[in-house]
Amino acid sequence: MSTSTPTSSGLTAPWKSAFLEHLNKMPSPEFVFSSLHTAPAGSPTPYIPSARYCIFRGFWAELPENKHNEAPMNPRVYESEMPTFTSDVRMQKVPEIFKSSAGHAKNDSQAQGSGGGGPVEAVWWIKEVGTQWRMRGEAFVIGQDIEGGRGDVHGEVSSGVRTVKSEVGSRMRMVDEEKGEAGEWSWGKELTAHFGNNSPGLRGTFRNPPPGTPVPSSGQPPSDHAPGQKVTDLHDPIARANFRVVVIKPSVVEQLDISDPVKARRYRYTYVGESGEHDGEKEKIEGEWLREELWP
Repeated sequence: MSTSTPTSSGLTAPWKSAFLEHLNKMPSPEFVFSSLHTAPAGSPTPYIPSARYCIFRGFWAELPENKHNEAPMNPRVYESEMPTFTSDVRMQKVPEIFKSSAGHAKNDSQAQGSGGGGPVEAVWWIKEVGTQWRMRGEAFVIGQDIEGGRGDVHGEVSSGVRTVKSEVGSRMRMVDEEKGEAGEWSWGKELTAHFGNNSPGLRGTFRNPPPGTPVPSSGQPPSDHAPGQKVTDLHDPIARANFRVVVIKPSVVEQLDISDPVKARRYRYTYVGESGEHDGEKEKIEGEWLREELWP
């Protein structure tokens, strides 16, 4: 395995099983992902909200088995409570994650590799059980440089890669120490497995014309970026150059249960870490999370 070994040794989040149980009742695990877009010059605030629908692709390091996925899979060495989805680096959400982060990327060219850390929210409405789930935290982007393939001139990995492996790795729990010590798990393999988890048609969208760019007067796209392609090569150079996995590292998770108006409740889980310290509320701490029962 590459450097920066995951460090978390905590317990499974108390909200995780209910969250997955509810998502399994959805026809498709769609959610609204909100990030911060740089506001136009002269605006009274530096950012404006930007939201879109995405598809939940499982928790990081726990990619679900898919008989149609031909990519090599990592063994189940780690688990986490960090939701993932896939994106095209050319879409606005990726540079938004970088530009709103502590690193404050100044332009899109600084958002081409792994990194990020900008503040985000994700919201699922599961009408089948009358419950809304909302997660607030930071998002990190994983690209092809995650194994050091695009390091600097000295052959070192980028600061973005180090950030991802440190921040995401801190919330990955080892569940198979033997395989973990044998180095059988890798970030690059997990990235390729996510690419393979998409259908050939969806993989083909990463060869589409750049999102949001004008259609030429001819109405014809560049020959190597035509819409509707199907990609079967797991290492297609154009598709993989644009493919990214986004990992949400939640700090607050809320479950709003309004299935019964009389018993409606909001449950808020705040991440407090392994120390479990949070203003003396130890009686409410479950594992690494502070649980609060609130009115909706």
